[in-house]
Formats: sequence, C-alpha cells, structure tokens
Amino acid sequence: MAVVTLREITDENRDAVLALRVSEEQSDYVADVAQSLDDAVQYPEAKAWYRAVYADDELVGFVMISDGITDPDPTLLGPYFLWRLLIDRRHQGKGYGTAAIDRVVEHVRSRPDGRTLLVSCHPGPATPIPFYERYGFVLTGEIHEGEPVLALDLRTA
Repeated sequence: MAVVTLREITDENRDAVLALRVSEEQSDYVADVAQSLDDAVQYPEAKAWYRAVYADDELVGFVMISDGITDPDPTLLGPYFLWRLLIDRRHQGKGYGTAAIDRVVEHVRSRPDGRTLLVSCHPGPATPIPFYERYGFVLTGEIHEGEPVLALDLRTA
C-alpha cells in the first residue's frame, strides 16, 4: 500500500484539493473542501487544522480537525474533533480513509491533552458511522446538531 501523508494546502495544490469529490450518494454526508475551508474561517474558535491527504505523491483526500479547542462554547465539540474527512470518489476503498485517521491520531496524540478524538456523522443510509466504528470509535449517546457523536479513546487505540 502507498504511504499516506498529510500535507499543507498551498498555492500549488489548492485547486486540485478543491476539486476533490465524494460519490453522489455520499454528497449529503460530507461537505466539500470549499465549504470546509469557509467553515474554518467562519469559526476561528474551532481552531481548524486541515491538510491534503496524499498516497505517495498522489492527492487522494482532505481532512480537517478542531485542534485543541479551549473555548467553552457548548456548540463546539472538542478539544479534538474530526471535523471533515473526504476521500475522493476515485480513491475510496483503498484504505486511505483509515490511513488518514491514523495520521490524525498521531497528530492529536502529540498535542496537549490529546486523549480523545471525537467525530459526528449525519445519520442515514450512506452514513459513515460503520466506518468509524470499525476503526474503533464508539457511539457516546450524545447528539450534536442532530448528529450522533462517536469517540475514540487515544490512550487505548
């Protein structure tokens, strides 16, 4: 399998990152990259950290997390929250999503108080909840903005 890395979005790769797309049935569940980058600007208190996902030297996806939220605002999940994970439709089913989460977990473990990674998912027929559960996330019973919340304990994962 290719080596998966997370790389900064630069002027050189920005257009290609913005062109990433999920499958049609997933489009109701995953915001596109442009919306994600707009959200990062609109919600600075969420401390967005985002990267392009590469398999060797091929762009395959995008990931964005809340990276150490300190704001006590109850509308924010954190301090570490997997805000967006998008693997391009042409590259799905190759393990890149799992590998991208592996890289995110490495990053969060290196951060202050990086003990838990949260994610929430829109429920429905194409929900990614089973994907996250296979990874080791567990439903918490909490609902955030209409979405079930899952948690990954990084001390045991």
